[in-house]
Amino acid sequence: MTEETGKKEHEKPLEKLTVKELREIALTLPHSTAVHDLKKEELVAFIKEARGIKEEAPHKARKKAAVKVKLTKAEIKARIRELKDQKRQAQEGKDGTKTKALRRVISRLKKKSREAA
Repeated sequence: MTEETGKKEHEKPLEKLTVKELREIALTLPHSTAVHDLKKEELVAFIKEARGIKEEAPHKARKKAAVKVKLTKAEIKARIRELKDQKRQAQEGKDGTKTKALRRVISRLKKKSREAA
Protein backbone atom coordinates (compact mmCIF):
# COMPACT_ATOMS: atom_id res chain seq x y z
CA MET A 1 0.00 0.00 0.00
CA THR A 2 2.91 2.36 0.63
CA GLU A 3 4.10 1.71 -2.93
CA GLU A 4 0.76 2.90 -4.29
CA THR A 5 0.92 6.01 -2.15
CA GLY A 6 4.44 6.69 -3.36
CA LYS A 7 3.35 6.35 -6.98
CA LYS A 8 0.33 8.60 -6.46
CA GLU A 9 2.53 11.14 -4.76
CA HIS A 10 4.78 11.38 -7.81
CA GLU A 11 1.76 11.81 -10.06
CA LYS A 12 0.05 14.52 -8.01
CA PRO A 13 1.41 17.38 -5.92
CA LEU A 14 0.79 17.16 -2.18
CA GLU A 15 -1.91 19.86 -2.30
CA LYS A 16 -3.98 17.70 -4.67
CA LEU A 17 -3.95 14.61 -2.44
CA THR A 18 -6.80 13.81 -0.08
CA VAL A 19 -6.45 14.10 3.69
CA LYS A 20 -6.57 10.32 3.96
CA GLU A 21 -3.65 9.91 1.55
CA LEU A 22 -1.70 12.67 3.29
CA ARG A 23 -2.18 10.95 6.66
CA GLU A 24 -0.85 7.68 5.24
CA ILE A 25 2.26 9.47 3.98
CA ALA A 26 2.66 11.35 7.29
CA LEU A 27 2.45 8.14 9.30
CA THR A 28 5.46 6.75 7.42
CA LEU A 29 7.54 9.76 8.48
CA PRO A 30 9.02 10.17 11.97
CA HIS A 31 6.68 12.41 13.92
CA SER A 32 6.22 13.72 17.46
CA THR A 33 2.67 15.05 17.05
CA ALA A 34 -0.59 13.24 16.47
CA VAL A 35 -0.95 13.03 12.71
CA HIS A 36 -4.68 12.31 12.84
CA ASP A 37 -5.38 15.64 14.55
CA LEU A 38 -3.76 17.71 11.80
CA LYS A 39 -5.76 19.52 9.12
CA LYS A 40 -4.91 19.26 5.42
CA GLU A 41 -2.78 22.44 5.30
CA GLU A 42 -0.92 21.32 8.42
CA LEU A 43 -0.34 17.85 6.96
CA VAL A 44 1.05 19.30 3.73
CA ALA A 45 3.36 21.61 5.70
CA PHE A 46 4.47 18.73 7.96
CA ILE A 47 5.29 16.44 5.02
CA LYS A 48 7.13 19.19 3.15
CA GLU A 49 9.15 20.06 6.25
CA ALA A 50 10.01 16.40 6.91
CA ARG A 51 11.15 15.89 3.33
CA GLY A 52 12.95 19.22 3.08
CA ILE A 53 10.75 20.58 0.29
CA LYS A 54 10.84 24.36 -0.03
CA GLU A 55 7.55 26.29 -0.03
CA GLU A 56 6.88 27.77 -3.43
CA ALA A 57 4.44 30.53 -4.23
CA PRO A 58 1.37 29.29 -6.10
CA HIS A 59 1.39 29.72 -9.86
CA LYS A 60 -1.63 32.00 -9.74
CA ALA A 61 0.22 34.49 -7.55
CA ARG A 62 3.08 34.68 -10.03
CA LYS A 63 0.91 35.94 -12.88
CA LYS A 64 0.71 39.67 -13.25
CA ALA A 65 -2.71 41.18 -13.55
CA ALA A 66 -3.46 42.86 -16.84
CA VAL A 67 -3.38 46.62 -16.56
CA LYS A 68 -6.75 48.10 -17.44
CA VAL A 69 -6.73 51.46 -19.14
CA LYS A 70 -9.23 53.78 -17.52
CA LEU A 71 -11.03 56.02 -19.93
CA THR A 72 -12.25 59.46 -19.03
CA LYS A 73 -15.93 60.25 -19.22
CA ALA A 74 -15.44 62.25 -22.44
CA GLU A 75 -13.57 59.37 -24.10
CA ILE A 76 -16.32 56.93 -23.11
CA LYS A 77 -19.01 59.25 -24.52
CA ALA A 78 -17.08 59.58 -27.80
CA ARG A 79 -16.78 55.80 -28.06
CA ILE A 80 -20.54 55.43 -27.41
CA ARG A 81 -21.29 57.86 -30.27
CA GLU A 82 -19.07 55.85 -32.63
CA LEU A 83 -20.75 52.60 -31.64
CA LYS A 84 -24.22 54.10 -32.05
CA ASP A 85 -23.34 55.03 -35.65
CA GLN A 86 -22.14 51.46 -36.26
CA LYS A 87 -25.34 50.16 -34.67
CA ARG A 88 -27.51 52.29 -36.99
CA GLN A 89 -25.59 50.96 -40.00
CA ALA A 90 -26.06 47.39 -38.78
CA GLN A 91 -29.80 48.00 -38.34
CA GLU A 92 -30.06 49.38 -41.88
CA GLY A 93 -28.17 46.35 -43.16
CA LYS A 94 -30.52 44.13 -41.11
CA ASP A 95 -27.61 42.50 -39.28
CA GLY A 96 -29.34 41.43 -36.06
CA THR A 97 -26.39 39.75 -34.35
CA LYS A 98 -24.10 42.74 -34.83
CA THR A 99 -26.84 45.09 -33.63
CA LYS A 100 -27.34 43.01 -30.52
CA ALA A 101 -23.59 42.88 -29.76
CA LEU A 102 -23.21 46.64 -30.24
CA ARG A 103 -26.21 47.29 -27.99
CA ARG A 104 -24.53 45.32 -25.20
CA VAL A 105 -21.23 47.15 -25.62
CA ILE A 106 -23.00 50.52 -25.59
CA SER A 107 -24.90 49.51 -22.46
CA ARG A 108 -21.67 48.55 -20.67
CA LEU A 109 -20.01 51.80 -21.66
CA LYS A 110 -22.97 53.80 -20.38
CA LYS A 111 -22.60 52.07 -17.03
CA LYS A 112 -18.89 52.89 -16.98
CA SER A 113 -19.61 56.54 -17.78
CA ARG A 114 -22.02 56.71 -14.85
CA GLU A 115 -19.35 55.22 -12.57
CA ALA A 116 -16.75 57.69 -13.86
CA ALA A 117 -19.03 60.66 -13.10
